Amino acid sequence: MSSDSGKQHEMQRVLLLVINALQDSQKGFADLGEHLQDETLKRYFLAESLKRASFRGDLEEALHQNGVHDIKENGTTAGALHRVWGDLKAKLGSGDHGLLETAETGEDEAKKAYADALNQELPLPIRQLLAEQQAHILTSHDYVRNHRDALAAK
Repeated sequence: MSSDSGKQHEMQRVLLLVINALQDSQKGFADLGEHLQDETLKRYFLAESLKRASFRGDLEEALHQNGVHDIKENGTTAGALHRVWGDLKAKLGSGDHGLLETAETGEDEAKKAYADALNQELPLPIRQLLAEQQAHILTSHDYVRNHRDALAAK
């Protein structure tokens, strides 16, 4: 059985990985949302950006409650490159369909971060929080995918 400090360190590591994925997702939704032409999608993306910030805040609060006070949230290098790719697509005129493709790829990373986190041994309150957030992430991913597919069918 793992020591308490080992479990604490693992929980911290897992939550920081999810926080970084959320940072990427938050920035990605905001950046792509600025380039979308469809006003409904634009509002959705900006709202999702705010939701990801809220999720990050909830996870940071969980870390604070567990004694972690110095939280560095930078996102990931892959996330930064993905946003640059999305900006380039927007500048090249790929339209909403291309931007939604980029967003869905980013959402795949968020889905993976949550799935990986929930495969770890975590305290029940943390697991419940992650599962609730994951449900929203999955719904959001499907929303983006469905709108992308609808644009492709036009």
